[in-house]
Amino acid sequence: MLEKNFSDIYTKFKMSLYSKVFNQDIKVEDALSAMEVLCVELIYAMGRPTINEFASFAQLSPPNAAYKVGSLVKKGYVNKVRSEQDKREYYLEVTDKYMQTYGVTYDYIGTVMKRIRQRFSPEQVAELEDILGIIDDELMPEVKIQE
Repeated sequence: MLEKNFSDIYTKFKMSLYSKVFNQDIKVEDALSAMEVLCVELIYAMGRPTINEFASFAQLSPPNAAYKVGSLVKKGYVNKVRSEQDKREYYLEVTDKYMQTYGVTYDYIGTVMKRIRQRFSPEQVAELEDILGIIDDELMPEVKIQE
């Protein structure tokens, strides 16, 4: 039962993102493929990775990653910010354009959190927060995200 409930919640959040991806009313030249959305989501989750860090995590060759990033930069969904310490290196940042166009799935997280706070007592919400924190910090060490 726990596995099914957890899987269902995870699937609902994914489906929220997918429906936004496929139902956006945007210009063809600005539209992102599903793969491009996944790339931007990964960059966002990694929190300012370098191209090499992105390539390594996504298991892409550096040239392939650079090509994908170049396309995202050209469409205005990712910025390359030059490192102050090493001028040869760039950090990747998700733009406001992406967040306004595709990042609306994060609004759904806010909606669900609001509903949780309305439905459950403050003590239950605090317990859920503690449990989720433990899952994040201790039980999922294989996947690191930027805090």
